[in-house]
Amino acid sequence: MNANEWEEISFKTKKLCICSYFLNFAAMLGLKLLTDPRWANIAEANLEEILTDHAWCEQKAASNAITLITQNSEHQDLVDELTTIALEEMQHFQMVVNIIKERGYTLGRERKDDYVGKLVKFSKKDGSRNQAFIDRLLFAAMIEARSCERFRVLSQNIKDEALAKFYHELMVSEATHYTTFLNFARKYAVDVDVDKRWKEWLEFEGNLIKSYGNKEAIHG
Repeated sequence: MNANEWEEISFKTKKLCICSYFLNFAAMLGLKLLTDPRWANIAEANLEEILTDHAWCEQKAASNAITLITQNSEHQDLVDELTTIALEEMQHFQMVVNIIKERGYTLGRERKDDYVGKLVKFSKKDGSRNQAFIDRLLFAAMIEARSCERFRVLSQNIKDEALAKFYHELMVSEATHYTTFLNFARKYAVDVDVDKRWKEWLEFEGNLIKSYGNKEAIHG
């Protein structure tokens, strides 16, 4: 199938084509627990709230990438890659804001993200500079992995076809960001067993996420 033939296929058919590929998506990301698909019903019933929360998630993701650049500017490849990610995250912010305006909603105030707050507390801050650096990268990878999984749930379960397509596209982007952060952690680890520490992150997040999935928030 060439590119033109693929473009002619309806979005619903495309979703069926990729369904088998993403069936084990959570396993590919290493996540210990899948989001209950019924969370998408909560999100779709509260679109203004979920879109507002999503917009601020994108802004915070951009800020996190900039912070990593600021604190580790000696790594030129990291600076280049994370600059691209920061720009993409702000583009996503603008896209979500545009959707909010098009639907007659209002961008609400930023809300406290308890999920992210607990991930921050889990991060190591009392070791070497390299350990803190690597854990910040794993923290970012963890958020990207869960956001990717949540976008997948939205893309496959909400009835709004335009939003479903939008969230599928963002799912692909988040998966790329997740890989980037994890690869940098492995590349720049000096005194950290990254695979061991990543397993600890996945175990912690798997237990943490059990308390979420019932609110109109990307990580709620």
